Amino acid sequence: MEFFPTIERSSIQEIKKLQEQKLQELLAYLQNNSPFYKTLFKENNINIADIRTLEDLKKIPTTSKNDIQQNNDDFFCIPQNQIVDYSTTSGTLGDPVTFGLSDNDLERLAYNEAISFACAGIQKGNVVQMITTIDKRFMAGLAYFLGLRKMGASVVRMGPGIPELQWDSIFRYQPKYLITVPSFLLKMIDYAEKHGIDYKNSSVYGAVCIGESIKNQDFTDNILSQKIKEKWNIQLFSTYASTEMSTAFTECEHQIGGHQHPELIITEILDDEGNAVKDGESGELTITTLGVEAIPLLRFKTGDIVKAHYEPCQCGRNTMRLGPVVGRKQQMIKYKGTTLYPPAMNDILNDFDGILCYQIVIQSDEIGLDEIIIKISTERDDESFEGEVRDHFRAKLRVSPKIEIVDFDILSKTVYNPNSRKPITFIDLR
Repeated sequence: MEFFPTIERSSIQEIKKLQEQKLQELLAYLQNNSPFYKTLFKENNINIADIRTLEDLKKIPTTSKNDIQQNNDDFFCIPQNQIVDYSTTSGTLGDPVTFGLSDNDLERLAYNEAISFACAGIQKGNVVQMITTIDKRFMAGLAYFLGLRKMGASVVRMGPGIPELQWDSIFRYQPKYLITVPSFLLKMIDYAEKHGIDYKNSSVYGAVCIGESIKNQDFTDNILSQKIKEKWNIQLFSTYASTEMSTAFTECEHQIGGHQHPELIITEILDDEGNAVKDGESGELTITTLGVEAIPLLRFKTGDIVKAHYEPCQCGRNTMRLGPVVGRKQQMIKYKGTTLYPPAMNDILNDFDGILCYQIVIQSDEIGLDEIIIKISTERDDESFEGEVRDHFRAKLRVSPKIEIVDFDILSKTVYNPNSRKPITFIDLR
């Protein structure tokens, strides 16, 4: 199959050799075209001829989102008249960070998504319903469309929300796959049950899930995934990507982590001191993009805490696989001696029947310690509900957060903000 590149079946040594060759091409390109990296090499006395192996990468300082935010223009390697698409991603300092893509970058993006969707089993001729936005400078929606087009699939561009329209479209065009935020599948199921829609006999075989985790660290289904599958027996595939890396890690049919595409990206998993973690340990995903023209990145720290898996997969790919994101480094919470990340709290809240929507708010108390407030809208009106939620947190995470019951009409407006690409279930006010 043309969307199963031979390099993914090659030996670990061959993969490494290809990556080192592409790394040297990248370093030469940055030296010639990137104002930011040219300065970085000069200030750190780095001779790019000394960087020959993947192990040599550690001689180069890492790049952070702050660097891009403060020097956005200096990261561009091509003139403005060669940029054919502008995308943005949220910045750590408030303002969005601008990413431009050249014609070749869009071609690379399409190739990346085509081989990623092929991983999940999507084939030429399949109908795929996109329940994601393609506008608002959102790179992912455009990438999905370009990738599906490249592999010869048919696309139904529905956009997010409105379960009634999604079902109308499903029965009209018979898609085999959906691309969606997984929690929205619960909304679709709820709508179908209330309106007598025979959703269990629809054309949908599987969903590629974006924006929220559907797996535990051992690749078993998490609560959200279990809740969907209890009602609707469809396949759920994880995919993980970001604007900065223009590359996706998507699960194959064995569903044991998202496969790396070695011709597109070099990955490192680093500890707080910037050293590679031992096999089996989690650390911050740090990436080097290969083949990007407009804004290539070298040792970019993504802020995502992940675990890499290296044993070969039954699908025939020998590539590294990424497990579910443990959490965002900057969203780490220290609460009364316990270290927490939002995904662990999402699991507990998703486990509760009767919660219509929720939002986790982190703020600093008057002495500078982290404080957790969980806002919940519920259809239950008994007073024991708050206590049950708190007890559940205590049992699972050994913490007892503050809980506020909020009217659904008020809370849902902040959770499902029309300007956001996914539900805003976490707000950090620290």
